Amino acid sequence: MMRKIAFAFAAAMLHLGAVSAAETRTIPGVIDPYKTEAFNRAADAIAQIDAALANARLSGKPVLLVMGANECHDSAWLANLLATDRFAPVRDRYAIVYADIGMPHVRGLGRNPDVPRRFGFRIRGTPTVAILDTEGRVLNRKAAPRWRNAASRSDDEIYAELMR
Repeated sequence: MMRKIAFAFAAAMLHLGAVSAAETRTIPGVIDPYKTEAFNRAADAIAQIDAALANARLSGKPVLLVMGANECHDSAWLANLLATDRFAPVRDRYAIVYADIGMPHVRGLGRNPDVPRRFGFRIRGTPTVAILDTEGRVLNRKAAPRWRNAASRSDDEIYAELMR
């Protein structure tokens, strides 16, 4: 009898999990939070990073290097979230660079491989978010690859991690 009840409960929870996983999250003021143009394919990503690092040396601000792609829903979510009013303190704290690297973890969809290589990353998912000091050293090496689930993270969690 207990097995039947446990099985029925587990089946009900699986159903609820599937429903909540299918829900679409929103960002206030953003029409489609899973679409962005923040990652410019035509831009010279290395030149953007070098300019941000030069400015960082003058301002003392670290660089938030978001390696991702417009076609990646997690990359788009993060870029749209960072553009909101709530995340203005994050934008004030960092010089932010959106480097288009495509999706190198999917064969044939990578772009600008020199960007992750420069900082010693093997990309397993996008976005990969590196915090760089003013000299270009990665300050969050272990945490950088964990951003590939940005669209599944709570806004509070993202804010807290970036404001540490």
